[in-house]
This record gives sequence, C-alpha cells and structure tokens, in this order.
Amino acid sequence: MSAPLRPRPAAPHGPAAPSGGASTGASLVFPRILTVGVLGAGRVGAVLGAALAAAGHRVVAASGVSGAAKARIALLLPETANRSATSVAQAATDLLIVAVPDDALAGVVAGLAETGALRPGQVVAHTSGTHGLDVLAPAAAVGARPLALHPAMTFTGTPDDLTRLAGISYGVTAPAELRAFAARLVADLGGVPEWVGEADRPLYHAALAHGANHLVTLVNEASDRLRDAGVAQPEKVLAPLLRAALENALRLGDDALTGPVSRGDAGTVRRHLARLAATAPESVPPYLALARRTADRAIAAGRLRPADAESLLDVLGGIYREVAA
Repeated sequence: MSAPLRPRPAAPHGPAAPSGGASTGASLVFPRILTVGVLGAGRVGAVLGAALAAAGHRVVAASGVSGAAKARIALLLPETANRSATSVAQAATDLLIVAVPDDALAGVVAGLAETGALRPGQVVAHTSGTHGLDVLAPAAAVGARPLALHPAMTFTGTPDDLTRLAGISYGVTAPAELRAFAARLVADLGGVPEWVGEADRPLYHAALAHGANHLVTLVNEASDRLRDAGVAQPEKVLAPLLRAALENALRLGDDALTGPVSRGDAGTVRRHLARLAATAPESVPPYLALARRTADRAIAAGRLRPADAESLLDVLGGIYREVAA
C-alpha cells in the first residue's frame, strides 16, 4: 500500500482531463490524512473504506442498514461509527465515498445536496462504473468537488478482497484540478488510474460487465451442460481449460481462438445445436450469438477463411431463423 495521500504540485502525466471535467486550474491541496465517510457499506464501499483506513486515513463514519451491511462495518471497519446517510456526509469533511447501486445514485446525491449535508470543498466520489460526473451535479452546485472512481474488480465484501486490490485499475473521471488528488487516492488504494471520458463511461462499464459478469454466466452454463452430460464435477473439467483459455486470450487476442467455429466445422456445430435444443433449449440462443460473433472475429483475424465459413454460417443462420420464428 502506498504512503498516505500527500499534496502534489502538478497533475500526473496522462491524457487530457476527461470531458465533464475539463476545467483548468492548479491542483488542489488536501490534508495528508483525509477524514473519510463511506455512504453505503455494501461489498465495494466497506472494502474501499478498509483499504483507505489501512493506508492511514481516518474513516470516521459509514452507513449500513441491512444486517449484512452492519456485519461488514463490524468486520472491515471496526473502529468506524455506523451513522445515518446525512450524518456520514457531514462527518466526511474531506472525502465522501458514495457506494450505492447505480440506479439509486442520482437520488442519493440530490437528497444530500437538498438537505445541506454536503459542504464546499468536500470531495464527493462515487464508485459507479457507468456514471461519470454529471450524476454529481447537485453536489457540485453546492460547492463539493465531484469524482468518479470505479474499481475494476469483483468484490465479496470480505477481508479477502483487500488482498486483491494491489495493482487493479480504477476507471477515473475527474475535473482537471482533482486529477492529482485522484491519482494519489488510487495509489493509496494500491491501484492504477485509467482516465475515462464522461461520455465513454457507459462503454467502459459495458466492457467490464461483458467480460466479467457474463463470464460467470458462461461458466455456469458450461457447468450445467456438463452435468447434463453426466459429468459429476464439471469444475474439475473446466478449471484447467478455462484458465488456459483466459490466459491465452489476454496474451494472444483473437489468435487464441480454437474449436469448431474457428475451424469452420459446420457439422460439429449442427450436432451441438441439435443436442442443446433437445436438452437445454434455453442455451441455444446464447450459443448461437456467441458462435456467430466468434465466427466474425475468426474471419476478421484471418483464422477462418470466408470460403471455409460458408457452411458454418449457413448452419448458424438457419438455426437462428428457426429460433427467431
């Protein structure tokens, strides 16, 4: 973990400030040790609060209503008071972390601004991937400083998460004068900033959800179909295969493609689809969508010649029309 946040005379090297935060001005100076509040002790908020406390900052208040949230505060932030949302915002004189669900974020921020819980100069940072600075406009209107800070990691809300923070990326959107602050805050969390433009945040977040959330669905689909085929412990079959596929994909890109689609084996794919339709028809549409996209990428990468792909695309197209009908 890096040393606690210290003022920096200039913004770090990197691309220009993302849209939504393109104002110019000198970097702001903040206390070496920040007084922090965490609004929303879910899996993300509680862990980030614990990481900031480990970096030497004062996490003075957190909010948690459910039994699970209260348990996370007790486990991860044992010296932090559990207070109301308004009280947390008022206590967080330097930094308020707002870690609430995406669809609730706008209402929470507007409510805090309307009740006078926010103060000029206070940094209000949300952890949403899809939102940028616009959602924090009510906070900025009362003089608070907006920051979008999204950790590119999946969380369980347990101490194990703290061991996974080292080296992860954070999607950051910040006004120019907060870029140095944001960079040091990410460093205190043990991470690396990725500067994301305001308009690009939904695309950034879609990419992460597509890669991580849909991966969980895909793995569980594969596990279920192996069980249907009589495999008692599908995780033992899948673990080495999927780990190798992931490592190869990250290292080689589309050159990592293998399997019947990349070879243009139309007969094999037809047999797959026929058995899926008989055993688990709900798996046919996602298989088709992924097979078609795989074929497109294999052709574009030169791994599948268009001529060899014709029969395969006929199979995929014909089955698609049957499913759509």
